[in-house]
Amino acid sequence: MREPFQLHAGICYLAQWQAERPQLRAGFTTRNGGVSKPPFASFNLGLHVSDQYDHVITNRKMLADKLGMPLDDWVAGEQVHSTHVEIVRTNDKGKGSRHHDTALKGTDGLVVKQSGILCTAFFADCVPLYFFDPQTGCLGLAHAGWKGTVGEIARKMVEKMKEAGATISNIRVAIGPCIAKEAYEVDDQVMKHIKREYAEQASEAKENGRYLLDLKRLNMEILLNQGVLRHNIAITNYCTFRDASLFFSHRRDGGKTGRMLAFIGYLP
Repeated sequence: MREPFQLHAGICYLAQWQAERPQLRAGFTTRNGGVSKPPFASFNLGLHVSDQYDHVITNRKMLADKLGMPLDDWVAGEQVHSTHVEIVRTNDKGKGSRHHDTALKGTDGLVVKQSGILCTAFFADCVPLYFFDPQTGCLGLAHAGWKGTVGEIARKMVEKMKEAGATISNIRVAIGPCIAKEAYEVDDQVMKHIKREYAEQASEAKENGRYLLDLKRLNMEILLNQGVLRHNIAITNYCTFRDASLFFSHRRDGGKTGRMLAFIGYLP
């Protein structure tokens, strides 16, 4: 499977999408190139993980300069592992960019059509989902942990994209880095929330009575069920747990770690 994200100067970009729309910025950060100290070393972008505030803001400003999108143009959801999706508008600019408590409340998915707004999501094993309709220019970004995934935030994103004017046959999706199936063991308390037809495709039973869960595959199956075309879904090969030199991992690092930032938006 061809890797849809290309690493350049510590940031991975959706190169094909950006080539089609030169004003588009879409991708994610790695853990490298910032000023944060262990256990958040070094490019932690999360304000909610007990890192020093000024270190996080310095890291965010460094990224803002690289992308050409100032912090005042960033928007973040509160990320409460919900399936709530908001259509972002101009008056939302700056929400969550400098303080976590100003983020869009109860929100894990963002959809936008206007330029000059950068949708952001923070992750360290959860799945960032990117959406793009090249016909209407509609964009989307979701934070999908296991709760958001089994709650079908991918479906909610497709519905909100359509509400914003996108056509299902045109919607492209990129499934970003998360903890891979081989490293993600879960129990019945997780599995009971997954529809049987999805569980058969996206999980594997172990001899110890637990399961290996493939969050990337599960999100893909949900997207396909919504009518997104398979050739319009790109899936990264990266794993946050395995690729320790590139990524923070909540599970690998015992819960005390930083966050990468996923982003999508048009330059002003």
